[in-house]
Amino acid sequence: MIAHVTARALVTALALAEIGRTRNFYREGAGASERRRRLERYLHARREAPILLVGEAPGYRGTCVSGIPFTSESQLTGRGPGEASASIVHRVLVELGLAERVVLWNVVPTHPHRVGQPASNRRPTAGEVRAGVPWLEVLAEGRRVIPVGRLAHAALGGPYVRHPSHGGATAFRAGLLNYLA
Repeated sequence: MIAHVTARALVTALALAEIGRTRNFYREGAGASERRRRLERYLHARREAPILLVGEAPGYRGTCVSGIPFTSESQLTGRGPGEASASIVHRVLVELGLAERVVLWNVVPTHPHRVGQPASNRRPTAGEVRAGVPWLEVLAEGRRVIPVGRLAHAALGGPYVRHPSHGGATAFRAGLLNYLA
C-alpha cells in the first residue's frame, strides 16, 4: 500500500526531517540506526495492511525507544521500558484479529517533549501537526484511516476512537469495534 514510496525511502526521509522542536529519534541518539531498521521492516511487512491507526505523537517510553509507533521495547525484546498505551493497543488488535491488518502511526512522527526534558511528553504544537501530516498522508494512501484520540481527530476529522490511556482501554476497544462494524 505504500504505493509510490518504499518503506526504506520513507524511513530515510523521516530520519532527515525536522519537525518543530521535536526530537527525531530516528536520526539522534543511541540506537537510531536500529530504530530505523525496525520501522522499515515493520512498514514493509504491513505494506498491504488496509487500516491505518493514527495516534498523537511518540511517547518517550514507547516509540522513542522501539522505533515503531504504539510499541514499546519490552514488547519487541522482553526488556527495556514498557508503555501502557502500547500494551493496550496491541492486546486489543490481537483480540480483534487485526494485528497484521493494521499499520500504527502518529500524526507527528517525531517526539514532542518539554524543553530540556527529553524523558517527557508534551502535546504537539499546531505547526508540528501540520509538518507531520505529509508523512501520514503517504501512509494513508489506499487505507482506512482511524484517528485515535482528540488530537488525531482534530488533524484528520471524521469519527475517531478514544485513546486507551488514562482508563480508556474499554472505550478504545469498543470504539474500534464500532468504527470497523
